[in-house]
Amino acid sequence: MIAFILFLLTIFITIPFSLEAQAIFISFILLVAYSLKRIKGQMATIVMITLSVTTSSRYLWWRYTETLNWDDPLALALGAGLLLAETYAWLVLILGFFQTINPLERKPIPLPRNTDLWPTVDVYIPTYNEPLSVVKPTTLAALSIDWPEDKLNVYILDDGKRPEFADFAKEVGVGYLTRPDNNHAKAGNMNSAMRYTHGEYIAIFDCDHVPARSFLQTTMGQFLKDSKVCLVQTPHHFFSADPFERNLNNHSQIPNENMLFYGLIQDGNDMWDATFFCGSCAVLKREALDNIGGFAFETVTEDAHTALRMQRAGYKTAYINIPQAAGLATDSLSAHIGQRIRWARGMAQIFRLDNPLMGKGLSIPQRLCYINAMLHFLSGIPRIVFLTAPLALIYFNAYIIYAPFLAIFIYVVPTLIQIKATNSRIQGKYRYSFWGEVYESVLAWYILKPTTVALFNPNKGKFNVTEKGGLNDEEHYDWGISKPYLILLAINLLGIVFGVLRLIFGDPSQIGVLVISMGWALYNMIILGAAVAVAAEARQVRHSHRIKANFPAGIRLANGHTLKVRITDYSDNGVGIETEHAHLCRVNDKIELLMSRGDKQFSFTTHVCNTRNKQIGLTLKDLSLEKQRAFIQCTFSRADAWLDWQNNFRHDRPSYSFKEVQKTSLRGFSNLLFHAPRPLQPTIKLLTRLVMYINSFIPKKPIVQNNYD
Repeated sequence: MIAFILFLLTIFITIPFSLEAQAIFISFILLVAYSLKRIKGQMATIVMITLSVTTSSRYLWWRYTETLNWDDPLALALGAGLLLAETYAWLVLILGFFQTINPLERKPIPLPRNTDLWPTVDVYIPTYNEPLSVVKPTTLAALSIDWPEDKLNVYILDDGKRPEFADFAKEVGVGYLTRPDNNHAKAGNMNSAMRYTHGEYIAIFDCDHVPARSFLQTTMGQFLKDSKVCLVQTPHHFFSADPFERNLNNHSQIPNENMLFYGLIQDGNDMWDATFFCGSCAVLKREALDNIGGFAFETVTEDAHTALRMQRAGYKTAYINIPQAAGLATDSLSAHIGQRIRWARGMAQIFRLDNPLMGKGLSIPQRLCYINAMLHFLSGIPRIVFLTAPLALIYFNAYIIYAPFLAIFIYVVPTLIQIKATNSRIQGKYRYSFWGEVYESVLAWYILKPTTVALFNPNKGKFNVTEKGGLNDEEHYDWGISKPYLILLAINLLGIVFGVLRLIFGDPSQIGVLVISMGWALYNMIILGAAVAVAAEARQVRHSHRIKANFPAGIRLANGHTLKVRITDYSDNGVGIETEHAHLCRVNDKIELLMSRGDKQFSFTTHVCNTRNKQIGLTLKDLSLEKQRAFIQCTFSRADAWLDWQNNFRHDRPSYSFKEVQKTSLRGFSNLLFHAPRPLQPTIKLLTRLVMYINSFIPKKPIVQNNYD
């Protein structure tokens, strides 16, 4: 059946059509696709994927066979560059469809009732230069994981060798491990720790990832069911906004950059037994690590490389899409880009040093999942090609798609619409349409060099630690980080101006292709405008991030009265509550906050810091370590703390998403004006007034008022 389907696809892809026939063919496909859009079920998704594969492959066949200008060397060179970028995009599209066609959505497996059968677990918390205030909540939460006390050992792995960390570890009763050198960064740190710890399993948390009490009970059943399972990964959830969310002020409104990977792709990988180890929020089998020689240290992405080696050795991996820990996102766009540079370099290094396509031990689906992940980080050059391609015709009169206007329109536009509709159906809860292009555009220039260098010299480059927990006292525009976007934005803007001049004074026969090129350049400007908007760093003055919540608690007033309340938000030093009725609390009043964890009740001395209607803000001060641990158990470590991570988002609507990207783009342009250097401010104000003056001459629709006097 597969061979027959491939045979039919080959016919539909390669058979030559007239433009009229192509128009009818693509119209029929769009009609079928949009009729399936609201039909639920996997079969409708598979049909839409098949239609997208057909249309995109047919487009690529047309491009290779009919659209290269062999008579013009410049047009041929530039056209071939665009065609290679399109081929890359097509390959990533096809691999992405394969990877996510049937997400596994694995459920936790219950543990035996007899806890004597539960294995021993070592919890590793690696740290290097992070402050103790970041590491402390993670450590206290790790101590509170629901697991037999004699079978759980927590270790701080301090590559910073700081005395205050050793004192803290001793005070709370956890292990503290250092080493004489910092060789091989995080992987070396964990390999060193394995020489001194002896648990059957190793749970790993980045030092800012606070685990839920249910972490091990959610994950460990997979190991006991199947002795070949070597890794169980859970999502990386972040309770603070990443730079995109914070700078664009759309936290919990638009899925963040990580959501697609942890919400969909990892579930798809799990279907093919190709789950990636992500360095944190995971449990690994010590025996499997010993058999492959420990954590891989030859690349700067030790996590994915370690999973690849265990899978090569015949072990199985699993992914449970239930957040069981939460941490801090990157503090700034520059830190975010630095983190992605490391990931991109590491995946390129794996591609060179331990290529999944070669060697023994992997199934074909596993190889395809890894190759797609690596290709994703090679998107720098193709993205820049797409952001500059329309300028070839405008500036150099080079026909990079050597075809009539009508043919370009019939082949390009419906194909893009079909692909967008299919991706929207598959990715709708995890990645909104057009936002992926914004994310790629922000990163493209910065991952281009490290990935290219790593492909030629995989041993070059070093591990860099992502800083967390920083503050930003005032808004500012990061002109340095945005320089590539600004240059690309400027040449596209000049291209549109030059295109208008060519429309007026140039060859009338070129109007069609010029309009397409200018439309493409305008689209690029919208995407780049959104990228520019991200570089305007918002203020971040909170030392502690507020986390929304909704669970019951109580307060005891100074007069002894006890009131039922609901926790509406919390941080590591404060709580927001809502009372059922009007209250008499005043600022600076001292009250007791009553919370529970299971059958245990805890009380915390707090002070009222603000009141508004039924809302009260409470501050926690001078808590003992035991009280801090209890507070974390009642808040950050709750088993249900992060279960609604995907419930805030409606399914993607491409038209709405495009409008949001447009709004963000306009915000980017306004940011450039607002943050412009002082010498340019008078000129900008003058131009703004001029635009407003000209706009005043445009007729306005009168406002009709109904008078009933």
